[in-house]
Amino acid sequence: MATYVAFLRAINLGAKRKFPKDDIVAATQAAGFEDVATHINTGNVRLSTRMRSRGRIEQALEEAYLADRGFEVPTIVYAGSELREVHAHASAVDHDGRHYVALLRDEPTAEGVKRLREKTQPGERIEVGGRALHLLVSADGVHGTRLTNPLVEKCLGTTSTWRNPTVVAALVEKWC
Repeated sequence: MATYVAFLRAINLGAKRKFPKDDIVAATQAAGFEDVATHINTGNVRLSTRMRSRGRIEQALEEAYLADRGFEVPTIVYAGSELREVHAHASAVDHDGRHYVALLRDEPTAEGVKRLREKTQPGERIEVGGRALHLLVSADGVHGTRLTNPLVEKCLGTTSTWRNPTVVAALVEKWC
C-alpha cells in the first residue's frame, strides 16, 4: 500500500463548511482508505491505499466528503516524494518576507505561470516547483496582494489550496 497526503480546500471556514478532524478521519475510512490521520484542523490528511491513480484517489475522497458533508470539498493529493520536493524547494527559497505555498492539482503550464507573473506587484514574486507555487510577499503578509487563490486558479487553470512552509515541513517530518 502506498501512503499519500491529501489537502482539503475551503473547510472550517464560516458556519456552513465545518468538517472536524474526527469526521474527516471517519469519512476517509468509510471511503476505503486506511492508516488515516489528520494534522491540525485545516484539512491535512494522511492515508494509505492500493489505488495508484492520484486522480482516482482525489475523486474517491471528494465523493466521500460530499456525501458526508453535503458540500464539495476540493481535494489535492500528493505522494510523499512530491511533498518532500515541495519542502526542499521551500527550504531553498531566499526571501525575507512572507512565504506561502499553493499546492496544485495539476502542474501549471508555462503560459499560466506567465499570466500569473503579470499580476504580481512590486515586492512580490512567484516560484514554481512541480505542482507547487511559492508566493513570496512583503513582511506584512498577503494583505494588499492581488495574488489570491481564485486568481491563481484562474491563471493556472487548476485547483489549488494554500499552506505555509511550516505546515509543509511538519507534514514531511511527521508523515514522509
